[in-house]
Order: sequence, then structure tokens, then C-alpha cells
Amino acid sequence: MDVTELVKISIILLLVATGVALLSRRLRVPYVAGLVLAGLAITELLPRRIGLNDSLILNLFLPILVFEAAINTDISRLRSTVKPIALLAGPGVVISSSVTAVLLKWGLGLSWIQALLAGVILAITDTVSVIAVFKEVPVPSRLSTIVEGESLFNDGVALVLFSLILKFNAAGSLTILDGFQEFFVVIVGGTLVGLIIGYLSTGLFVRSDEPLSSILLTMAVALGAFQAGQLLGVSGVVAVVVAGLIVGTNGLSGNVSASTRLTLLTFWESLGFGVNSLIFLLIGLEVDLLTLWNTLPAVLLAILAYQMGRVVSVYPLLAMVGWFDRSIPWRWQHVLSLGNIKGSLSMALALSLPLGLVGRETIIPIVFGTVLLSLVGQGVSLPWLVKRLNLSHLSKSRQQVEEMQAQLITGKAAQDELDSLLKSGVLPKAVYEEMRSAYQVRIATAEKTLREFYNRRPQEFESKSGDIGKLDAIRRRLLLAEKGALNESMRKRILSEEIVRGRIKTIDEQLLQLEDE
Repeated sequence: MDVTELVKISIILLLVATGVALLSRRLRVPYVAGLVLAGLAITELLPRRIGLNDSLILNLFLPILVFEAAINTDISRLRSTVKPIALLAGPGVVISSSVTAVLLKWGLGLSWIQALLAGVILAITDTVSVIAVFKEVPVPSRLSTIVEGESLFNDGVALVLFSLILKFNAAGSLTILDGFQEFFVVIVGGTLVGLIIGYLSTGLFVRSDEPLSSILLTMAVALGAFQAGQLLGVSGVVAVVVAGLIVGTNGLSGNVSASTRLTLLTFWESLGFGVNSLIFLLIGLEVDLLTLWNTLPAVLLAILAYQMGRVVSVYPLLAMVGWFDRSIPWRWQHVLSLGNIKGSLSMALALSLPLGLVGRETIIPIVFGTVLLSLVGQGVSLPWLVKRLNLSHLSKSRQQVEEMQAQLITGKAAQDELDSLLKSGVLPKAVYEEMRSAYQVRIATAEKTLREFYNRRPQEFESKSGDIGKLDAIRRRLLLAEKGALNESMRKRILSEEIVRGRIKTIDEQLLQLEDE
């Protein structure tokens, strides 16, 4: 493809993506579903047929999307939901893949290798699609964190299983012990690579503190962590996740200016949006409707199979969470189970199957058709499900509290920036004091309103609307801070283990009593 033709195709895709964004907002249709349908519709408008490239997605698009999600993830919130996330992203992927593989072997007559590969490919949940729905229909923040956290590690686990199955097929044998050992090494190795790159880049952030150079550094971290992981034979996805979490927590903390943080987050949000738009358009362009029609029975069976696998993994595993953590409400489990939307990574893995693999030509159209119907069917029905489950309702008092919190947060941030400008000599003291006093009025008003709200008696709150959960979110962060301080004191031998364990047990009991957000 020459440059002129590439430019023409890019212009068409950009115009289509813009039109879909405008129409989807007006028609209240999920953006990603609209992009896929648009891709199906514009195939004939392009100078030549283009499609997905598995190497491009795995080496460029995937690290960008994973890193963008990681730097926007709050580690303190991730830590509070680590148990359900670990169950869903670890045993959940294995169970879901196994159930899907058994049903596909039984229903389609595939070999075990073909069925297991298809099962792993279809066990991956596309969080981009689910989070896009959550942005349109708000859900409790803890549920959103579980979905985001599961996806951050779900991709890495699935990719490791995928490579293990291919190695078994190539070698002809692989013991369970060897499989577990390699799985452990790949995950832990990816974590170590991410930690090293993340902490090394954090020091550079603090020293440079310049928006444009910081953008280049984050791009190097995202792509470099993935390539380093692949080069060392460990999970590149896990390396990107860990590096992104460290950069988002430490690199973009109060050590860098507000302008740098804003520029970086805006850049990555825009980049993620652009990459997603391109991927979902290409999914629509890649699917051949005639092939889809011919394989429709197999596609429908595959959808039933992966949905059964998801049900079998979600409900029993999340029922176990109540034994050692706050239980997950049934309504949330319905969303986690039925919001099992497939996306670009599933298609990329299907395309990356070795050319000599028996059954490759059978797996690819089934995966492509499954992704298409999943994006359109589940993508459109998920907002309806969330509304029916009444997860997005906000009371008037909750809205007022969040408005006051926004006013307090912005006022405090502006005052911090004013302090920095005064210290650096940019602002004279007289101007500084005048501007700071204006913000102080806003802060005082917000603090007064919030104080009155938090001083009300508990029975005055509307628990169903989440007002209690708002205060519980603050209490939870304080309790987690206490727990962290106790663990650090025990590590430094300041407090004995016996005293610390007793205090931590009390804190854990208090955490379990808090309402879900």
C-alpha cells in the first residue's frame, strides 16, 4: 500500500469515527458497537480492503491500551478489591477457558488443542467495551474497579495460557508441573520487569517535569516494558500493567506539576480513544458477512459456550469472596457475568495462530463472528441491563455531595499550584494572596456543606442511593492507611507480630462491615 492510498484510507476512517461518535451520542448507542457496524457498512468505500494485523495489535495497540488503563487506575482502590480481581483473572480465566473448550469440542467436534486454543481466546473480556458502557451509564465505583482490575491481569494470564498450549502442541508433551512452573515464572518475571522499568522511569519524571518530554518517556515505558518482557520470555502485558500502575501512582503524584499531569493524562486519554476507534472500525472491516452467515450456527454455539464458561467461573468464585472479604452483591455478579464482551485481542490471537496449525481456518471465522455479535449484541444490551438492575441511580443528596467534593478538590488543587507559583517567583505575593483568598471562599463553602452532611445521623441517609457508601469509601481509605502503617511497623521491627496481627484482624472486621459503594 503506497502513502497516498494510506492517507486516503486514514481520512475515510477518521471521518467515519467522528460521525459514529456524534451519532452514537444522539442515538444513545454504545460507541464501540457503532464503530463495528460502521466498519461493516463502509467496506466498499475504501480504495482496497484492509484488515487487522496481529503483530501490530499485540506489539503496538495492546501496550498502549493496557498502559492507558493502568496509569488511570488508583492502586488504593485496586488494593481494596484485589481478592475478587485475583479470583476472576486467575482461576476464573482457567475455569472459563476449560468449560468453553469442553463445550466447543463436544458441539463442534474440534480436537482438544483447537478447542483449548479457542477457549482461551474467548475467555478474554474486552474491558474497553465494558468501561465505555460504564461511562455512559454510571455504576458503583467498586464494581468498575473490579472490572478494570480483572481486565488488566486477565489479558496477561490468557496470553500465557495461549503460549503454553501452543508449546504443548509443538513439543507433543508438557507436564502439569512444567506448565505451572512456566506460568509462575512468566507472571512473576513480568511483574519484576514492570517494577524495574516503572521505578526507573519515576525518577526521570521527577527530574524532567516537562510535559512534552514526559509524553515521550511514557510512550517509551509502555512500549519498552512490553518488548522487554517479550525479549526475556516473560509476560509483556503484566510488565506494562505494573509499570503503568507505578507511573500513575508515583510518577504522576504530587512530585510533578499539575500542568504536566494534565497534559499526560489528556494525551493518553486521546491516544487510547483513537486506538480504540481504529481497532473497532477494523474489526467491522475484517468480518466478511458471507463467511459469518455460513458459520453462524458455530458462532452461536461459541457464544453460548463462552457465556456458560463465564457463568460457571463468576458465580461460584465470587460466592467464595464472602468468606474472606466483603461479599459481591448479586446484581454486580449479573453485570460481571453478562457483560462478557469480546474485542480486538481475541481477534489478534486468532490471527496469530501458526499457519501450520490444523483447524486454524475453522477457529478464525468462529472467533471473528463471535466478537462481532458480542460487540453489537452485548454492547447494546449491557446499558439496558445496568439500568434494569438499578445500579446507576444517584439521589439528589449524593449529587450535591459530589458537587461539593468536586469544588473542594479543585479548590485545594488550585491553592497547591498557587503555592508552587509563589515559591518559584512567578507570582508576586499580593496577587497570590488575592487569588488564594478567592479559592479559600469556595473551599470553606464546600467544607461547611460536607461537614453538615457527614454530621447527620445514619438513619437520615438513603442507603439505597449510596449516601452511606460515600462516607464508607472515606472510612475504607483510612482503615487501609492504618493497615499499611501497621504492616510497615512490623516490617521495621517497631511493633511485634502478635500485636500487629491482632490490630489487623480488628481492621479487617471493620472493613467487612462497611457498605459497598
